Amino acid sequence: MTIQWFPGHMTRARRQIQDKLKLIDIAIELLDARIPISSRNPMIEEILGGKPRLILLNKSDLADSRTTERWMAYFAEQGHTSIAIDSSTGTKVNEISVKVKELLHEKISKQISKGIKPRASRGLIVGIPNVGKSTLINRLAGKHIAATGDRPGVTKGQQWIKVGTEMELLDTPGILWPKFEDQLVGFRLAMTGAIKEQILNVEDVAFFAIKELAKRYWPAISERFGVTDPPKDIDDGEEIIRVMEDIGRKRGCLISGGRVDLEKASGIILRELRAGNLGRITLETPDDIV
Repeated sequence: MTIQWFPGHMTRARRQIQDKLKLIDIAIELLDARIPISSRNPMIEEILGGKPRLILLNKSDLADSRTTERWMAYFAEQGHTSIAIDSSTGTKVNEISVKVKELLHEKISKQISKGIKPRASRGLIVGIPNVGKSTLINRLAGKHIAATGDRPGVTKGQQWIKVGTEMELLDTPGILWPKFEDQLVGFRLAMTGAIKEQILNVEDVAFFAIKELAKRYWPAISERFGVTDPPKDIDDGEEIIRVMEDIGRKRGCLISGGRVDLEKASGIILRELRAGNLGRITLETPDDIV
């Protein structure tokens, strides 16, 4: 299965972001802490140019904390400040305004030295669909302003939102890119819910999920689904299907003749993964960067 998804509103959003850059002091880039590579739009460097940037590793409460620390060290080596947050629970969200001030300190100091009263800092929130942008904005604003949802493509327009008296944020629609050069990226995005379910083959995505998780987190699969026999060969498709069928039997996904309804079992696997029911899981490390 080849995964592609680039709705027309995303093309417009890219143009709109570039049009607004002259008004922006800092870009706040939101990544999924479980898949920092796959959830990072490769067009972002081109779009943002040399704007100061703060990287937020969101959904960190669902990610492997030790791997998240490695990612923060990696971004520091690249010259970027990062914070591991969770916009749903509020974990470390209060650190964002502090880091924004630190990153804009030189600019603000110059304004003060010239006798100019600094205005509220203007930040641009960017990230792929379903990475938690609107949830973060609502958390920062302290009220429900931005539309949220557990599916990609909820935010369709742009809006300025005040965060206290010192910061304004521009919410933008999530932007994917026109073509995934690496299909692993597409599947990882699909696993974590960044691509609309309607365009996917749920069995293919669940197959990929079980294969990836069996490599790194087999105990989590075993404990959550009650299956004890891991794949004998991770590259043997029949072995991965066997594990999926074992999970289906444990969850009662049976149809006539005692066969397993793989589509139903696949839906369960993905829902449990996305909800964090398998524990803290990260699918990419800095070692995966080519």
